[in-house]
Amino acid sequence: MAKCSILPILVLLFFSGPRGASAVEYMKTWCIAKPSTSKETLQNNAQYACNNINAMDCTAIQEGGPCSEPNDLSLYASFAMNAYYQAKGRHYWNCDFGNSGLISLTDPSYGSCTYEGE
Repeated sequence: MAKCSILPILVLLFFSGPRGASAVEYMKTWCIAKPSTSKETLQNNAQYACNNINAMDCTAIQEGGPCSEPNDLSLYASFAMNAYYQAKGRHYWNCDFGNSGLISLTDPSYGSCTYEGE
């Protein structure tokens, strides 16, 4: 009698999730800026994200906030993009930003700067 492995079935169930949801929706994920993103795009992404969510979500990157140092546009944009991604439901399209966003499985938080993640 041939042996049947259950592993492929478990992998399929994990990645398909209930009602066809993606695995990303069930894992803790964050949205960050791609390292190759131009400064202009980073600025536009941060501005768009902060203008389209609760303004309080972006106070951490303002002067004196826990994410205001180091003075790094990539970090500011990543924080804002992640706040938008989390607020809008953590769908892959909420982290696209014109193909300049990247879904991370690693928490990008640093020092006293905490990125929201579910």
